Formats: sequence, structure tokens, C-alpha cells
Amino acid sequence: MPVDDFGPSSLGPVRRVVLGRAPGPVLELLDLGATVHRLWVTGGDGVRRDVALGHPDPEAMLAGTDYLGGTIGRYANRIAHGRFALDGEEVQVGLVDRGHHLHGGPDGFDRRIWTLAAHDASRAVLRLTSPDGDQGFPGRLEVTARFEVGDDRVVLDLEATTDALTVVNLTSHLYLNLEGEGSGTVDHHRLRVAASSFLPTDETGIPLPGPPAPVAGTPFDLREARAVGEVVRQDHPQLLACRGIDHDYVLDGPSEPDAAGGAVRPVAWLEAPRVATGVELSTDQPGLQVYTGNGLDGTVPSTTGGRHRQGDGVALEPQRHPDTPNRADLGDARLRPGETYRCRVQWRFHAL
Repeated sequence: MPVDDFGPSSLGPVRRVVLGRAPGPVLELLDLGATVHRLWVTGGDGVRRDVALGHPDPEAMLAGTDYLGGTIGRYANRIAHGRFALDGEEVQVGLVDRGHHLHGGPDGFDRRIWTLAAHDASRAVLRLTSPDGDQGFPGRLEVTARFEVGDDRVVLDLEATTDALTVVNLTSHLYLNLEGEGSGTVDHHRLRVAASSFLPTDETGIPLPGPPAPVAGTPFDLREARAVGEVVRQDHPQLLACRGIDHDYVLDGPSEPDAAGGAVRPVAWLEAPRVATGVELSTDQPGLQVYTGNGLDGTVPSTTGGRHRQGDGVALEPQRHPDTPNRADLGDARLRPGETYRCRVQWRFHAL
């Protein structure tokens, strides 16, 4: 399967591998950040579109702060003040967002050249070694990202092992616009999320103390599909503080094995009625960060020669809950020697 030179960067040459074939999904994957660069799908209207927001070249990727399409680690989402206790010792990790740790710190996994270990017409395996002390995290972490493209879906399996007690939370930061990259906002997309509660945050994005809040009676209730533009423009203090949704949803229901044997279940559905196209997101993770592209401000160049602006895409990020290293009530993000961390994400595209 084709592998070509995507371009030079300050980290070295960046390669691109193309997986899949029309009329099914075709994924353009970069070894810089194990990044989904472009994702072509055939819409229900018969038109093929790139539905992923991306950068035009490697240097734009490294200059950006929006994580477009990147594989995120060591720890996706936020850790309050970048501090937590691990086995009785205080750990301080890199800060990048309003005094907190976010998405792996100043030099996260999305800013590394991964090793393209194997690939064929439909699969690619990328690997990365994160040394002990990387961004402040203890333990040498060995990470694998496996992408597979089928007739109607893309599957990402993330795995990690460590040689010392650490914390791990990996995800994909793919931004979707089913009407096509460069087509404008996702206001007319309809979003449904299988979650009865979510985590309200303080003014810096850290979950508030106490249990998750019910979505019932709030704009965050997405148990029935709603137009994204309608939701983000409601008068609610949590929406106003974030200029849209940037919140973790506590997903309902147990995981169930799919046909491939992974413990995944459908958790979110995004539809673009104007192009008769939808995507079903499945995962084995307990949380889903929903981010409506609030920080895209027109400074980020796009693959089509334009600029990404607020609301031009929505990121649906399956993961462990934010600040879990400081919040035992939200789960356990620790990884020990001899254990394997796993995260599966599946996007299944379909006509409406």
C-alpha cells in the first residue's frame, strides 16, 4: 500500500500511509502524531468527501494547538495543576492549559514521530516509546496504535505497557465534519450521546467536586439527537464559559463484545442530514469528551486552503474521565508493570 513523503518538519521527514479503497473509507494517516490527516467517505448523497479537519503540512501541525486528528497521550484531557499522588509520591507533569496538564503536556504524543512498524492495504501499526520522566510521567511506556479500515468503518486500537507504576489515558482527537472539510460549521449536524450524566467544570476546565450531574433538564441532554448549533447557543453558564460544549459525558451501559471480539458498544451518533451521511461511534471507554470546536479561531490553516473557524468540526474523544488521577470517584487511571492498557475506538459510516 502506498507510503509517501508528506513533507519535512523540524522533527525530521513525515510519512503518509493510505489505507482502504473507494467506495469505502480511505484514511490518510501520518506518522507525525499517528494523525488522521484526511478521511474520505462516500456520503448518502453519493458524493465523496474528506470528513476530517486537518493541517496542510507538518510545520502547521507542530505550530497548531488544536490537536487536529492526533493520537493523544500520555494523558488525554486535564489533570488539575498537573499534580497527583502515585504510590505515596507526588508527581508533577507538564502544564499547557490555564495552569493544568492537558493532552500529554507541552510535548504530547501528537507532536512525536511514531514508527510505522507494519502496514498493508487496510491496516497500519505505529509504535512509540515514551521514556521514564517524559513530560514528568514515571515509567517507560511502550505504545501501539493499530488502525484498520473496513468497508464502512475505521477502527483504532490503542495499547500501552509500562515498566513502572504510572497513569495512562489515550484517545483520538479526530474532528469530524460530515459535510466535508472546509464546508463551514457543524451547526446543522445532529448529535446523540448515550449518557445520562456529565461532568460540569470550573472556569479552567477542571471537573467540579461531587458526583456527575444529570443531563436531564439541561442543554447537555443529548439522549435524543439534537442540532449542534441549537445546543451550543443556549443560555447556560457551562456553555457560556466554554463557548460551547467541552465536557466529559459519563457513558451509559456495559460494554458488549462486537463481531471482532472487542469490548465496545455504540455511544454516540453524529448525522449530517444535508448530505444524508451519519457516523456511529463505538468504544470500550467510560467517558466521552465532546468538544464543539470552540477554540478554532481562524488562525489554523486547513487542508483545503482555508482557515478553521469556531464550530467547523466536532471532536468526540473516548477516554477515561478527566482528572481521574486526583479523583478516585471517577475511576482508576493507573497502569502497572505486567498490565496492558487498551482503548478501542470505532467509527462506522452510513447513509441516512
